[in-house]
Amino acid sequence: MTPLSYLKAPFWVLGLAGTDKSPRKNPILGSARLNEWGLHRKRVATAAALAASRRRRLAGLVDPEQRAFFDENGYFLVKDFLPEAVYRQLKEEAFGQPLPTREMRQGQAVTRMTLLPPEVLRRNPALAQAVRDPRALNMIRYAASQGGQPLNFLQTVLVEPKKVQKKDPQSDAHADTFHATSKAWLFLQDVGEEDGPFFFVPGSHRLNKERLEWEYECSLTAAKDKRSHHASGSFRIRPDELSALGLPQPVKMAVPENTLIVADTFAFHGRTPSAKPTIRSEVHWHMRRNPFLPWTGADVMSLPIVRDRGMPMLMDLADVGEKTIGMRNVWRPVGEVMVRSQAHV
Repeated sequence: MTPLSYLKAPFWVLGLAGTDKSPRKNPILGSARLNEWGLHRKRVATAAALAASRRRRLAGLVDPEQRAFFDENGYFLVKDFLPEAVYRQLKEEAFGQPLPTREMRQGQAVTRMTLLPPEVLRRNPALAQAVRDPRALNMIRYAASQGGQPLNFLQTVLVEPKKVQKKDPQSDAHADTFHATSKAWLFLQDVGEEDGPFFFVPGSHRLNKERLEWEYECSLTAAKDKRSHHASGSFRIRPDELSALGLPQPVKMAVPENTLIVADTFAFHGRTPSAKPTIRSEVHWHMRRNPFLPWTGADVMSLPIVRDRGMPMLMDLADVGEKTIGMRNVWRPVGEVMVRSQAHV
């Protein structure tokens, strides 16, 4: 170990009791010996047990029929989510003006983050109504097994297969991390099967003995895996491995506009590759809290001074980190741009 490693060691230890997931960045998580002894397996099993306990306390937040569907499949799907008049105004507000934006390129895909700080929401009542919709927020909380305030922004995915040949890493079926966490999309246009839709493996949010054994096997070699996302704790899975776990193949979420999907992204999911240039926009939320907390409240993001400022604050902190310690922020600012304009990175 280098002298710098000794300085980092206490943070590696603390990370075991939190959201740290990267075997490559945290040598304790990446230790083959510790994982042979069951470190990763224990974290996954403990997080799943606590998630189940929290979900029981959050069950009253969502419609019983929708909850039963989620418990079986791992996602919510609601068509015609917003009233027609609100939805039409939402599209006008989202597409009709330039807004502060960042972009990230992953292979042939550019993901655009259009920030929605309080001053933007004050000027755009339909956007504000959408991101604060209590039905969506409660489904997101249940899927994440956490109370509190999700992060939100407008997201646009621009795929340029003819311009960039490099593979989009999000097109591999994967789990975001080792515990329950949620993402949600309110689609602002029809998404067909050829438009690079979100895909999901139904039932893969449940931790059974086969999944736990697969997690264990991954943990033994992940730190040295050539796939950077896999080595960073977002484990990738092949189609034949899905079958070996008794799981179905992924389902493409081809849906009409104004459809809300909320998913537990401990389940296997991804972005369907597209052979043609595509552009897809949505209101997007995500929620990830410490999986080892037994309670559902006490969320800092829910404080009035922070609520609706979560993602802008995180981006500002990431920029400071880049300037002070050289930790590059992959979300590059591109100024105020139209949501559905061409990519800028």
